[in-house]
Amino acid sequence: MSSIVRIFLDTETTGLSTLKGDSYGAHRIVEIGCVKTVNGVVVDKFHAYLNPEREVPEGSKEIHGLSWSFLRQYPTFCKIYKNFLNFIGQQVLVIHNARFDTTFLNWELAQVSQQELSNPVEDTLVLARKKFPGSPASLDALCRRFRISLAERTYHGALLDAELLCSVYQELCKEQNVFEFRDLIETQEGSLERYASLGTRQERQFSISSQEVLMHEEAMDRLKR
Repeated sequence: MSSIVRIFLDTETTGLSTLKGDSYGAHRIVEIGCVKTVNGVVVDKFHAYLNPEREVPEGSKEIHGLSWSFLRQYPTFCKIYKNFLNFIGQQVLVIHNARFDTTFLNWELAQVSQQELSNPVEDTLVLARKKFPGSPASLDALCRRFRISLAERTYHGALLDAELLCSVYQELCKEQNVFEFRDLIETQEGSLERYASLGTRQERQFSISSQEVLMHEEAMDRLKR
């Protein structure tokens, strides 16, 4: 069986958009955090603070706590991008609100004459909204839903948020497996109620094909993941 590799990724920035800068210029990335998993097990991490070569607005500092006076000591994006690209390779990227992070990363890559990211991307914001329509779907809200501790999260931090995202993703996958199993039962028997009622008809006997046994075992395997 081939290994499943995922990169959980998060960034912190000086603002909300590369297109709408401020008097200091275009907004930039100030922190990148990644967690690599193989078959759901954390095997490596990547973390970098970045000198944005510009001031950090007060509103952004209130979110991540990173000031330019602190960030000036760190390398600029052009000094770390090769290590970053080597770390993520062409693996699947799991990102919460992926458009935000990939837009910033692609903008930074363009400044150093690099192509845009071509990795497959799984957006947990999209997945959460699909699974819990109408419910809050921020990373904080999902952590509270799944009772994942936020005790260490005084500020947003790229690596910490990537670690939290990894835990949230595992919980979302558990939810996915449950839904898939319920869908399988409904497909096989027509409805959950009809499936449950079969147990009351003891006088009837049903033969189970080898294909049905295999489908049941596959469904149980998904529940155990």
